[in-house]
Amino acid sequence: MTQTARTYGGSLYELAVEEQLVEAIGGQMEEIRQIFHENADYMKLLSEPSIPWEERTKLIDEAFGSQAQKYLVNFIKLLCERNILREYGSCCEEFRRRYNADHGIAEAVVTGAVALSDAQIEALKQKLEKISGKKVSLVQKKDTSVVAGLRVELEGKLLDGTVQSRLSGLSRKLDEIIV
Repeated sequence: MTQTARTYGGSLYELAVEEQLVEAIGGQMEEIRQIFHENADYMKLLSEPSIPWEERTKLIDEAFGSQAQKYLVNFIKLLCERNILREYGSCCEEFRRRYNADHGIAEAVVTGAVALSDAQIEALKQKLEKISGKKVSLVQKKDTSVVAGLRVELEGKLLDGTVQSRLSGLSRKLDEIIV
């Protein structure tokens, strides 16, 4: 994440806290992030310097003006004006990071070959909450290269319970013994 995203995303978060709009702005930010992701051409259009600034702000107002918080709409306009709209996704991450820090939430990403059942997800969340001492927000990813077991990333730490990791550890121990 860039310093620009930390500065802008953090500033928007502070404003949202001050105005008591954290939940509303945070949710809308994610929705708009998804819209930008699904419509990459629209993002390019808003970032095109050959299009006058007034036209780009009009496009933003037409798309989000009546549906999103005015602070968020103005935030997008500001990013567009400063030619840093490409940082929007990272600004969202900083906003979410600050929210999670203020609310004692740890984000975890669990990667496995198959999707976990609801009961397995809940059991894993409880275990991770015990480890971290925080409420855990769990995101699940599938990766067919993971043969068996799970890989969990929690607050910058990797908890690797995959078969590949265990075999690698066993191989290292055997190498130490043999050498």
